[in-house]
Amino acid sequence: MKLVIVGGVAGGMSAAARARRLNESAEIIVLEKGPYVSFANCGLPYHLAGEIERRDALLLHTPETLRAQLNLDVRVNSEATSIDPVSRTVTVSGPDGEYRLPYDALLLAPGASPMVPPIAGADHEFVYQLYTIPQLDEIMARVGGLLGERGGTGASNGGRADVVVGAERDATRGGKARRAVVVGAGFIGLEAVEALVHRGLEVTLVEFAPQVLPPLDAELAPLIQQELERNGVDVRVATAVQSVADGAGGRGVTVGLSDGTFVEADLVLLSTGVAPRSELARDAGLALGVRGSIVVDSLMRTSYPHIWAVGDAVQLRQSVDGVDVLGPVPLAAPANRHGRLAADAIMGGLESDDPRPPKVQGTSIVRVFGQVAAVTGASRRTLQREGVDAVTVHVHPNQHAGYYPGATQVHIVASFAKDGRLLGSQAVGADGVDKRIDVLSTAIRGGLTADDLADLDLTYSPPFGAAKDPVNMLGFTAQNILSGTMPVWYAEDLEEARESGLILDVRSASEFAGGHVEGALNVPHTELRERIDEVRDAAEGRAVFVHCASGVRSYLATRILLGHGLDARNLSGGALTLQQLVEDWAAVPVAQ
Repeated sequence: MKLVIVGGVAGGMSAAARARRLNESAEIIVLEKGPYVSFANCGLPYHLAGEIERRDALLLHTPETLRAQLNLDVRVNSEATSIDPVSRTVTVSGPDGEYRLPYDALLLAPGASPMVPPIAGADHEFVYQLYTIPQLDEIMARVGGLLGERGGTGASNGGRADVVVGAERDATRGGKARRAVVVGAGFIGLEAVEALVHRGLEVTLVEFAPQVLPPLDAELAPLIQQELERNGVDVRVATAVQSVADGAGGRGVTVGLSDGTFVEADLVLLSTGVAPRSELARDAGLALGVRGSIVVDSLMRTSYPHIWAVGDAVQLRQSVDGVDVLGPVPLAAPANRHGRLAADAIMGGLESDDPRPPKVQGTSIVRVFGQVAAVTGASRRTLQREGVDAVTVHVHPNQHAGYYPGATQVHIVASFAKDGRLLGSQAVGADGVDKRIDVLSTAIRGGLTADDLADLDLTYSPPFGAAKDPVNMLGFTAQNILSGTMPVWYAEDLEEARESGLILDVRSASEFAGGHVEGALNVPHTELRERIDEVRDAAEGRAVFVHCASGVRSYLATRILLGHGLDARNLSGGALTLQQLVEDWAAVPVAQ
């Protein structure tokens, strides 16, 4: 068996290692276009920040270590330029020229290419991207290779003499960078922003979408933007970069924005997404899918016999309540898993009649200074686009027992099918976000319902959790909504609620005095039973739209109102959610 793998890093190297473990006698050749076949791509921003001090720590394996450990024939700086599926050969351009390489099985792991938006001057020497080790080295040279005064670990350049040389060279081309513009507020863009701030740079973040971190639902994204701004980042959303030109006096660049303003910077970092690198597959006649991704089946087989594909270039499916959303999913974890799966199919002879690609949930996480955001499964936006009728739940519990020092809120949004199955969830918080999203990701894969979440047996000790874990609280709340025990209304319905019913604010008088919805009646929930006639008279037969700060006190109030025969419903997530979606929700303070 002769297995040729095109591309290393996550998917390709996982497949190579698994194939060797399954077949000691196979000839396994890995072709890598660049100089590094196995490096920690996801660690690049953290070396830029100085948290990973040694650059060499990012280099997981070399051709020499892979030959010694796994008897792999790894050929770096060797690009596969064409495939002949009929003769089963790959044409390779390498250090010694061009040659044809026969194969019994071929695995494509070409990855994805960073996209460059249509910006005049995008090819300027001070415009960078952060996807490879050489690109990292260029940025490190531009920022000087050493940490700035604003923080970090005191990291050095990791022993890279050329980084220091590059920094000295930059001194003659405009000096060490002090100001940066990051284009794109996705996961990598946010990591890059934090890294550059830790390096001591002043950072402007520009995002074309109306919010930072576009995969996040609208009610959570402002929490991340607020954290960026607390750390000195100038955030520009709903804005595009239109031009990059030489700066005044030849130092740095001037960045022109779509709102007519200009930002002076010493470097521009593009982080505007990636596109599947599928040209090789296309030219070989393999079937392509959404956004040019390579079509594969459940075992990662392509449309042509003896050819498999994994990683950022392939088409996967996110299953949403029976609707398969197809497209590439550029994440390291699925690439690693699918590399192993492909190797099992190639070496172990796995068979499957399922023509659909593997199912993924897009589970992702990012740290943004002191906050963490994570997602899994379908977002509200995706469900609405696909026409899926779902119930949305907002909760804001503490990550551990409130009486134990250091308790902070975890803001969770989740969507449930009408039969109770969890479809997707997102969370933002300072601590405990990863733990909850991992549990909820597992719940989605297992088809668990709100009832199951309510009954999950999760670890509890005051420093680690609560007797009613946030996941349990999410299940309890979803149970109440789905069963009709707690009718709900949503923040986006505020204007309709004001026009058609009574807004009842059951927060304390002091909270109400700090600002409230225009026309709202304030009756603290502890006084509601004694003042029920006051509410009834104010409602005049209309629905009562109840809210508090987080939705807990207003739930109690809603049950009281329902018990007295009023048409009442509770604001999902309370004012904590309302204030993220409606900018001037409390624009009417009490007159003094």
